[in-house]
Amino acid sequence: MSVDPLAALIRSLAKPGIHLGYRFVAEGDEQSLTPAEAEPFLHADVTVRRRSGAARIVARALLERFHCPGATIAKAASGAPIWPAGIVGSLAHDHSVAVAAVARAADVSCLGIDIEAAEPLPDELVDLVSTPAERVRYGRTLLQDRRLFVAKEAVYKAVHPVDGIFLDFGDVEVDFERREARTSYGRRVVLDIAIASHVVALAYMCSRHSSIE
Repeated sequence: MSVDPLAALIRSLAKPGIHLGYRFVAEGDEQSLTPAEAEPFLHADVTVRRRSGAARIVARALLERFHCPGATIAKAASGAPIWPAGIVGSLAHDHSVAVAAVARAADVSCLGIDIEAAEPLPDELVDLVSTPAERVRYGRTLLQDRRLFVAKEAVYKAVHPVDGIFLDFGDVEVDFERREARTSYGRRVVLDIAIASHVVALAYMCSRHSSIE
């Protein structure tokens, strides 16, 4: 029986209390958007609506574990998803795969996920994405393999809904060895990365009394 490498990748990032899921984007996924979810995408290309619909299909399945069946996940003015009360979460997709992460706010105060195909980052973006310290710490091979890009996207998705501060790539410093990232204003989050056909990053910060590690 064949093993889906993407399923194994997602499972490797899951934590007790943080639920992750994925879906291959399929024709018709755009039809899953509720009217409130579809409104920001009225003038978007069908592929954009399809990927957003796929991410919400994943998220709604995960939310059933928290007794939130059929939840509408609209967008705030900032672009961040609006989750049911007591829930934190994050959505992401590339051109072919959609992912979602959800948790109880009592366990996790902020949560972000991002995904990209494991393809080299264009040379002109390497210096844009990395800080001077990261360029010293990590070799060119790591800087080009997209994990830093995906990590910083996940961090931004985690902290922006909490702090409301816009971050450039240079405003986030990543330490892969310590499994953490720090923003320019001092916010620290846990950071986990998994790589196979895709690069997936999960960024989160536990609530005070959480047992999640």
